[in-house]
This record gives sequence, C-alpha cells and structure tokens, in this order.
Amino acid sequence: MAKFLSIFTMRNLLVLSLALNLSLIMRVFFDGEKQGFFFSAEQRGPSMAEDKEAHATQRTLQSVSSSSGQEGMEKVINLDHGDPTMYEKYWMMMGERTTVVIPGWHSMSYFSDVKNLCWFLEPEFAKQVFRLHRVVGNAVTEGRHIVVGTGSSQLILAALFALSPKDGSEPMSVVSTAPYYSSCIGSCLIISLQSYPVMSNHLKSGLYVWAGDARSFNKEGPYIELVTSPNNPDGFVRHSMVNRTGGILVHDLAYYWPQYTPISSPADHDLTLFTVSKATGHAGTRIGWALVKDAEVAKKMVKFIELNTIGVSRDSQLRAAKILEVMTNTTEIGSSDSGESFFEIIYHLMAERWRLLQAAVNNGSMFSLPDFAPGFCHFLQQETQPQPAFAWLKCEDDAVEDCESFLKGHKILTRGGRSFGVSPKYVRISMLDRDINFSLFLKRLSIIQS
Repeated sequence: MAKFLSIFTMRNLLVLSLALNLSLIMRVFFDGEKQGFFFSAEQRGPSMAEDKEAHATQRTLQSVSSSSGQEGMEKVINLDHGDPTMYEKYWMMMGERTTVVIPGWHSMSYFSDVKNLCWFLEPEFAKQVFRLHRVVGNAVTEGRHIVVGTGSSQLILAALFALSPKDGSEPMSVVSTAPYYSSCIGSCLIISLQSYPVMSNHLKSGLYVWAGDARSFNKEGPYIELVTSPNNPDGFVRHSMVNRTGGILVHDLAYYWPQYTPISSPADHDLTLFTVSKATGHAGTRIGWALVKDAEVAKKMVKFIELNTIGVSRDSQLRAAKILEVMTNTTEIGSSDSGESFFEIIYHLMAERWRLLQAAVNNGSMFSLPDFAPGFCHFLQQETQPQPAFAWLKCEDDAVEDCESFLKGHKILTRGGRSFGVSPKYVRISMLDRDINFSLFLKRLSIIQS
C-alpha cells in the first residue's frame, strides 16, 4: 500500500509539473501574440494570419503631431544622419509580406548568374528593379545594364573608377555643384587606397581628383560631373552646370521618388544611381543599383566591385527584391484599393512633416527654408510640392554665424554648411527620423523662437 501511494504521488507530481509547464508556455505564446513578438503565420495558425490580413488595411500611420512627448527635453536629438527610421511603421503594417526565409544551403556560391555581365547580380533583384521603375516611371530601363552595389557610395566610386582613363597624363577632375553631398563626394574622393596588392594596382590614387564646385570649374580637358537630383542637401532639382566637350555625367537619383519630388518624366541618362535606403527606408540592407547604358562602363564598374568586395551580398539582394516586389504590388494601378500604396502613404506622411516644419519656422524670424516650385507628378497624376528627405535650414539671426553650433547648444545635432561647400549659416536636417524625435525637434524650434 505504501509503495502504491509513493508511485501515485510521483505520477501526480509529474502530471502537475507538465500541466504547469504547458500553462506557462501557452501564456508566453499568447502574451507574445498581443505584443507582436510572433510574426510567422505558421506559428499563429491560419485563423490568426487571416485575421491580421483582414485588419491590416484598417491601420494607418499615426500623425507626427500625435506622437508621444514623454521623452525629456534634455534628450540630444541626432538629425545629422539621414537614417530613415520613419519608414518602420509602414513596414510593420505590412507584416510578414516582406519576410524572406533563406535556407542554410542557399546563396553559398560567389556567383549569382555567370551569364550576366554583373555576375553577382541576383536575377530576382534585377527583375524587381526593372518592374518598379516601369510602374513609377522615374527611369528608362530599356537598353540598360544593372550593376548592383553595397549602397550608392560604392557605386559612385565604381563609376569614377570606370570613367577615369587608366593611362591619363593627370588625374580626372571630378566636380559637383555646391551645396554638394558631403559624405561621399568629400570623403570618398580622399579615401585611402592602401589595400591588397591587386587592389592597389587597380585603384591608383591618381585616377581622379576632387576639383570642387562645378560653377567655378574652368579647367580645360576631360572631367566628370556628379549631378544629384533632387539634390542632397537642399532638395532642388539639378542639371549639369559645366556643359563642355569632354565631360562625362553621373546622375545620382537616390531621391527621385514620388514621396520626395514630382516625377516629371523618366530619367534617361548614360549612368544613373539609385539606392534601396532612400527608396524604401532599408538603409541597413546596404543595396544600391546603377542603370548603365554602355556595356564597357558597366563591366569596369563590376570589376571595381569585384576587386573591392568580391561582389555584393546575395542575401541582401534577395531581401531587397522582396521589399521592392511588395512596394510594386501595392503601387500598381488596380492591384490594390486597400489604402496600402507605399508611395501614397509615405507621400502624405512627408507632406504632413513638411507642413509642421514650415509652420514652426514661420512662427518666428530666426530661421528660413527654401522655396520650392510645385510640379505635375505623372505618377500621382496631380500637382505636388517637393518635400525633400532633408530640410536645408538657414539661421537668419545676424548674431548666429554657425547654425550647426547654435542648434547643438539646444541639443539638436545637424550637419553644417561647411560640409557641403557653403556658408555655416546653413544646416542640413534629416526629415526621416522617428516620430518622437521629429516631434521633439519641432518643439525645440518653437522654444528657440519664443
């Protein structure tokens, strides 16, 4: 009898333990559902996945003006970088539609498509790039080669390498109109080229040299002009300024998307650059692409990337391809009437941010913003106002000589005009940060002017 009771007790303890563990597991699971920790439809089951899809179209992005202001006013706001975290809300709304599962044995080879001029270009990524450009109408893709790079900075260097003569008597002059993009035009051109022997033999420091503002460039001979349009930092549409025989143009169109500027016509240039970070907000994916008309130039760009990084991450390309596919799916006319169109939602979000910033600036006389002329956007089929990814703010107060330092004193980090080849009275401010930081920035501008 005692033996029986002992066994019975042990069995009861085992059952009780299993019940408690199961209860704990179920509680964690359902709590996780409420918190949004579980995103896989397989984990939730069909009913949960269908319910999420049914409600996805009902969710909208919160207005900047309604964002929480609980963060203390002592917080340092870093609006120096163009980190596009504003886009997080949209992609959270899209849920698992952009999820990519990559098996451990996939993408192990260096090569994506040995028959392609760009042998590390994933075919699916190329397909989605062409598809997106055709739908948006911002670039001619017929007769172009795609060269994929680790962001547009690598592609700019690849283009300079490809376009500079290897046997020139002197370095190729590289110019751009001020204010020009500081991070790459300045730092990339003075980058140290000390590396492995093969790389050093190809990347001679004498291939090209930064020659300054295109407006004041008067040197005879060949040159490369970098045309950024819409421009970073001031947001204006740009065209070539030098226009002389022997010039080669590289068009950086990272911001030529409907949320930033009217799409007036498809860009038709010999070499144009785009990047995922500015189009979709996925800066951490580190993918950009060039549309190149000349096959020999494209081959030289591929050679640069081969020597520089032995290709581009295939995994990142697959993720980018999926994101571009979802963007296009929500954008195609007639494909979705659920209010999920990427460009329409982001366009309205940018419009609201610019409305709030202009109201804050106009509330006093210490600051000013550029005046942009509206234009007809063929994508949105309406007249739209440019609303750049960066605000080009000027300190109008005569007592403020260095606007960057002045705003830093108010715990707002920006990038000053000197970095872009112009007066320190100007600063570049990111418009793409999270709602809470943007809201705090507006409050501080109001306090400064009060």
